Amino acid sequence: MNAPHLHRRPLGQILLDQGILSEDQLRIALLEQMKSDLPIGKLLVILGFVSETTLRDALSENLGKACIDLSRAVVDPMALKLVPRQIAKRHHLLALDYDQERQQLTLAVADTNDLVGLDRVRSLVGEQVRIDTLLAGESEIDRAIDQYYGHELSIDGILKEIETGEIDWHSLQTVGDEYSQPVVRLIDAILTDAVKREVSDIHFEPESSFLRIRYRLDGILRQIRALHKSYWPAMAVRIKVISGMNIAETRAPQDGHLALSVSGRPVDFRVSSQPTIHGENIVLRVLDRQKGIVPLEQLGLTEDHLAQLKLMIARPEGIILVTGPTGSGKTTSLYSVLNHINSERIHIMTLEDPVEYPMPLVRQTAVAEAAKLDFANGIRSMMRQDPDVILVGEIRDAATAEMAFRAAMTGHQVFATLHSNSAVGAIPRLLDIGVTPDILSGNVIGIIAQRLVRRLCVHCKAPARADAQECRLLGQEPQAEAPRIYRPVGCEHCNFLGYKGRLAVMELLRVDRELDDLIACQATRSEILAHARTRGFRSLAEDGIQRVLAGATSLEELGRVVDLTDRM
Repeated sequence: MNAPHLHRRPLGQILLDQGILSEDQLRIALLEQMKSDLPIGKLLVILGFVSETTLRDALSENLGKACIDLSRAVVDPMALKLVPRQIAKRHHLLALDYDQERQQLTLAVADTNDLVGLDRVRSLVGEQVRIDTLLAGESEIDRAIDQYYGHELSIDGILKEIETGEIDWHSLQTVGDEYSQPVVRLIDAILTDAVKREVSDIHFEPESSFLRIRYRLDGILRQIRALHKSYWPAMAVRIKVISGMNIAETRAPQDGHLALSVSGRPVDFRVSSQPTIHGENIVLRVLDRQKGIVPLEQLGLTEDHLAQLKLMIARPEGIILVTGPTGSGKTTSLYSVLNHINSERIHIMTLEDPVEYPMPLVRQTAVAEAAKLDFANGIRSMMRQDPDVILVGEIRDAATAEMAFRAAMTGHQVFATLHSNSAVGAIPRLLDIGVTPDILSGNVIGIIAQRLVRRLCVHCKAPARADAQECRLLGQEPQAEAPRIYRPVGCEHCNFLGYKGRLAVMELLRVDRELDDLIACQATRSEILAHARTRGFRSLAEDGIQRVLAGATSLEELGRVVDLTDRM
């Protein structure tokens, strides 16, 4: 066995030696440390120079302590009972395991030097219990505390409290102890619940005599609660206060923004209020950064589609268009592509309405009416910033299309979204906007059309033989043996919906020289489609049918988002 080190190396030096940190980044962090009393490790995470996992591993080496990945850990309920939530939350520690025979308690801790926290736990469990510590990331621990201890109070408990006690309307705006107010806790509990369920939108909808709360989960709205209408004024005020909206204005639409730490990670909410005949309707869009930026390989694409997409991205100049209706995952796909190519070697700039997920290294700009910055002017000014890659939120008009194609023609790689029903349909749409065929030809790398379908729950989906009509939709001969498909059932894992999560159904139209010639000659849609099919092009319906036959989704779900009527 090696002798223990007499002197531990500084954490910054370990990260430098491992090539994780540059000297410039360490210098910035040390300057920041002079202004605050935060440890260097925490500052490096806040500045975005290292991830919490990397820091945890480096600290483990520095301190000679074992570390643990809490996302893979199994927590002992008996250990949880020994440490109250308040102490766990305050000192960023989590009881993992309690061995009664050996009188040993294992804790996950973010800071091994927090002797006060360890002493508090020791006073609770008794001096006879030996405490063993493992290193874990601070946000990992906070997420696990929320997961294992549950909410501060259940939504039902808070509602009961509101029913029996009076609401102090004036203190809703105070900055004091927020947890003293039941309405404050109610809003927090609803937001936390929504993030944990991986909801995309929260709807607060007042009716004449009650308030309806609905979640949009996997693209489908579902009613969660119906509350007495008397609760709504205080709840609306609370939402407006935390999202920076004017609480005195109730007759005009407003927009706001809210950033919270839920389950130990930052989550943004985009808030919108709209006056209706029964009061203000408020909708919150949940922007969870962890869910928003998905690695390209985890988008759920088929192998051939993933290979084609990587070929399209590899082309150095030209425009890649992503089409589809609102909520079809266009932004997620584009962010995944940007994340895939993002590095210090290239300069990526985006123009969005609004910026949904902040990305390191990427220069992101929001379109602002007040600053007279629209898409066309934004692209014009971005071209002077020496970009390699430009993302345009949406091509809406001739001016934006002209500037996007000018950027593509001057040696830039341009990504943009467009509203059209199919990949082939994007070409006449661009012609209709005012892009001339000679500019269109030679500058389009490829067009992606996509929809999102709900994924069947792997725990409860049930196999079944397709009937005659389903065989026709699947393109199978009725007289042959009917293929096996799966139907939704519903269980605890999927909230008895039969579906959990979503996957993308795609059309990928790669533009080659022959297709460029067809576009320049203003060929018909059927001629373009016929040529694309010779290159292995699959329509949305055909790609979806493959997913149905593979058991990933149901035929009923595919028919909800993709037109299958021409297959009947």
